[in-house]
Amino acid sequence: MLEAMAPKTSKLGTSKRARPLSVARALDEGTRTLAAAGVEEPRRDAVALLAAAGVPREKQIGRPGGPVERGGLAAYRGMVARRARREPVSRILGQREFWSLPFNLTPDTLDPRPDSETLVEAALTLCSDRAAPLSILDLGTGTGCLLLALLSELPQATGVGADISPAALRVAQANAQALGFSHRARFAASDWGDGLKGPFNLILANPPYIADGDIGRLEPEVAFYEPREALAGGPDGLEAYRCLAPRLGALLAPGGHVLLEVGAGQAAEVAGLLAEKGLKIRGILRDLGGVERCIIASLATMFAES
Repeated sequence: MLEAMAPKTSKLGTSKRARPLSVARALDEGTRTLAAAGVEEPRRDAVALLAAAGVPREKQIGRPGGPVERGGLAAYRGMVARRARREPVSRILGQREFWSLPFNLTPDTLDPRPDSETLVEAALTLCSDRAAPLSILDLGTGTGCLLLALLSELPQATGVGADISPAALRVAQANAQALGFSHRARFAASDWGDGLKGPFNLILANPPYIADGDIGRLEPEVAFYEPREALAGGPDGLEAYRCLAPRLGALLAPGGHVLLEVGAGQAAEVAGLLAEKGLKIRGILRDLGGVERCIIASLATMFAES
């Protein structure tokens, strides 16, 4: 009877715990799971999530046969499961790199995109003297990425990040503190400039520009995980621009510039809205994908004699 109740043993006669999963096998497992879920670059995301779980990329490359600790493996599998539900890696990690700077994000903020770096690049080309004491306004600041990226390049500049969301403003303030720019940046609750006083040398904004009816057709990473108020631009996607256009002139300094991000196919219509309110279109810039992404405008009175 005692013999029948004895624990099962291996062929060697001793109990044996399961061997730890190797780095290579963990990556393969995660890649297969993400590929089956329709994730666009499953291997890249598996690598990033395993690094976040405690296996740095250098170890993934240099010691692929090494074990993944049990706690790290559990964390990794949990993150892979979230990514398989199409939650973006940046949302899972709570951070996104923008302009080579780390930005924390929450469900209350838009995930900074490389497309928006087009505005930063354009703004810098307009600054003939990067040491000048410029004043910057970032409308709909979200994480603060546009304002703080510019402050990182313009050492004497100061700026205001405005947003209607108190939760987003807290995130932006925390990012400014973490990046060391809190002494040059302040944040204010405002609905597209309402209640703010200029003048500002640079005004930037990345407003919501997705037509309300199109949001459900976006990729799941955007449709399900971005804050709707940061996406929804009204029936035609232009509602925020109609609100902004009549307010920008009063906030802009003579010789200053407005830079607005727009969605694909919207540049001409938004440029028309700005021109109707007395702004002169200086240019429309394309992003790396070739989409007309950034409209640059100035006060039209600057060009009265030209």
